[in-house]
Amino acid sequence: MRPRTLISPAQLGRRRGKIVYWTVFGVTMGLFTLVFLGPLYWMVTGGLKTTAEIVQSPPTLVPHSSHPGNYKDAWEVMDLAKLLLNTLYYAFGALAFQLVLDVAAAYSLSKLRPVFGNVVLGMMLATLMIPATVLVVPQYLTVLDVPIFERNLLNSPWAIWLPSVTNAFNIFLLKRFFDSIPQELLDAASIDGASSLRTLRSVVLPISRPILGVVSIFAVVGVWKDFLWPMLTLPDPAKQTLNVGIYSLSNGVPQNQLIAALTIASVPTLILFLLFQRNIMGGLTAGGLKG
Repeated sequence: MRPRTLISPAQLGRRRGKIVYWTVFGVTMGLFTLVFLGPLYWMVTGGLKTTAEIVQSPPTLVPHSSHPGNYKDAWEVMDLAKLLLNTLYYAFGALAFQLVLDVAAAYSLSKLRPVFGNVVLGMMLATLMIPATVLVVPQYLTVLDVPIFERNLLNSPWAIWLPSVTNAFNIFLLKRFFDSIPQELLDAASIDGASSLRTLRSVVLPISRPILGVVSIFAVVGVWKDFLWPMLTLPDPAKQTLNVGIYSLSNGVPQNQLIAALTIASVPTLILFLLFQRNIMGGLTAGGLKG
């Protein structure tokens, strides 16, 4: 039995049905494209305008004159190279910790099945219901004076890395993927004498590349776009991230250069998404093995 659709195959086969279908489709796609790409276009063109043109009313859709030098000036005046390196350092450090610890937690909950594992998983998922801003104060007090160790982690990368490790959403994604791996593969590895760690390294991880790619992208983007937490924990200008550094240096900077700096800060994550968008969809929808 064929699924019912808004337009039947018989209607779609007629000339009028095709015209209506493609008209609706084109208008819908055009509106969605405008909604998503409109702000990006406005930001990129804003960096090419003069300050007077940016603040004029009504605003101009196309710059009267293009000034690509605004991007070069923003790069030099705001020292974006240093801020970019800082952000890359924090982002890939958080990625390394998440891949090691979140994979270990998800594998334990999925295949080792410890006592009260479902309770632990339920408590992790319950944290997703808590707004991130609610956790800012207790997390800040924790990094200000780490219990037991009694160390102040402000102005250190650990203040960024440690809170990012406990990512319940990534653990859930990894566990869901590990659940889809046939137990027979792990039993065969165990019969061959492989330990649980060897099975994880040699059997599970090689076939988990799609979901590992998704978690990696989420980890990098999560640190890259964060603003409030780095602003609180990295007050030293020499150690700030890209977003916080641009905000700190925005006073006295012309508005066109500020917009140019924001555009530059957005480029790496846009490139990352365009390169790995198939991996994102493939990893999120992967549910098993094809035999």
